[in-house]
Amino acid sequence: MTLWFLVFLSVLQGVTELFPVSSLGHTLLVPGVIGMHIDKHAPQLLPFLVALHLGTAVALLWYFRKRWIALIGGWFASLGGRRNDDGHMMWALIIGTIPTGIVGLVLEKRLETIFHDLRIVSAALIVNGVLLWVGDRLQRNRASRAPEKLTFKQAFLVGLAQIGALIPGFSRSGLTMIAGVGAGLTAEAAAEFSFLLGTPIIFAAGVLELPKLFHAPGQLSDALLGGVLTGIAAYLSVRFLMRYFEGHGKLASFGVYCVIAGVFFLGWFMTHAQPA
Repeated sequence: MTLWFLVFLSVLQGVTELFPVSSLGHTLLVPGVIGMHIDKHAPQLLPFLVALHLGTAVALLWYFRKRWIALIGGWFASLGGRRNDDGHMMWALIIGTIPTGIVGLVLEKRLETIFHDLRIVSAALIVNGVLLWVGDRLQRNRASRAPEKLTFKQAFLVGLAQIGALIPGFSRSGLTMIAGVGAGLTAEAAAEFSFLLGTPIIFAAGVLELPKLFHAPGQLSDALLGGVLTGIAAYLSVRFLMRYFEGHGKLASFGVYCVIAGVFFLGWFMTHAQPA
């Protein structure tokens, strides 16, 4: 992998991981269109992508560092019998993490085969866009309702939404934001919950996959550099998105983009040979 290709993939990952447009889908589709070759059959591909995700996780931890400190403190307080909002939120995050963790472990190998057909990835990106548009309509219909604190049942259902993101083309942040809005949260609160919820999943994936890179020292150095670049791009992205949703930004804008991009990619790979 050349240096410029590594920089390109890292920045692409950092920007699209938190935007609800499917980072994995873009990492597979964009290089295929512009002629940058990614060996989808290489055993180091998934660990390398996970290393980029770890850069995102570090960026999220740093951005929400004060929030995480409060959440962990509240959680320990709840263990001592003192009920508090931060402790409740931490339990909600733990419960929301369970579905994807279990399904990811069971279906990981089967889901990897989807990487090999970019037409499926393109179609998934289109569906992701439609769901974002529907989620935006749902948010508008509930604009007059007061924000609600997630119950543990709702947190579990939001966690279930993450499972769809195991398929390239579906956005984890997008699906969880939609589910959060459906549970009664404002767009800003749904975005924050989505980013907090994604952090442990990303780190868990890194713990499982990153050791595979130790058998390929060259790939490990690429992954480490890529992770740093991705972290920088991700930090800038989360800052932008939180301000965007604080200013009543709309999910529909990202939905329109996903549909247009998905149609383009699908048309391209229907008429052009897919990279080997």
